[in-house]
Amino acid sequence: MKKGERRKQDLLNIAYRMFIEKGYENTSVDDIIIEAGIAKGTYYYYFESKEATLEAVIEMMIEKAENIAKAALMNPVPIPQKLASVVYAFQPNKDEIVITDVLERKENIVMHDKIGKKIVEVAVPILSDIVREGIAQGIFACTNVEERVKMLLIMSQNMFDYGAYSNKDIEVYVDMLEKSLGAKEGIMSFISEFLLEGQVHSPA
Repeated sequence: MKKGERRKQDLLNIAYRMFIEKGYENTSVDDIIIEAGIAKGTYYYYFESKEATLEAVIEMMIEKAENIAKAALMNPVPIPQKLASVVYAFQPNKDEIVITDVLERKENIVMHDKIGKKIVEVAVPILSDIVREGIAQGIFACTNVEERVKMLLIMSQNMFDYGAYSNKDIEVYVDMLEKSLGAKEGIMSFISEFLLEGQVHSPA
């Protein structure tokens, strides 16, 4: 890694840590500069604003998730569990939610859409490989794999990323997932447990 690339990566790592520890709103550009021990001009050489830093931090998180997801392809687990583990890899962990929640604000809608498209772009090829493996094993039976995976991923982003869903939402989602992939009924039901753990509230 070249010196400039290393410096940019160091700034991203500092911003990532500070956004988690202090919150995005409570972290200023000056905070990052002081922690990094650099001049303000150096910071703005790499990032034009704090918002640009946020976007780069989230892209770094996506890259990390991509590496985890690709590693999951090699795991000796059943295809349905492998599929779920890759989807789960692209979910922010507990600490990172304080960063991704910022995207939900109205002023960040453009960034939100851009990041969402980036996740789809990265995740669809990986998930499609798993579905094809499942088809070869007779677990799934479907055509137009990439298109199906893309639609299911977008649906899961819109419904489940921030935990606001009901038990019936989960039931319908699992049913649609199984039917879309041509899987036997109940083969993906284990996903319900993961979604229930991530609920913000569970309506009666």
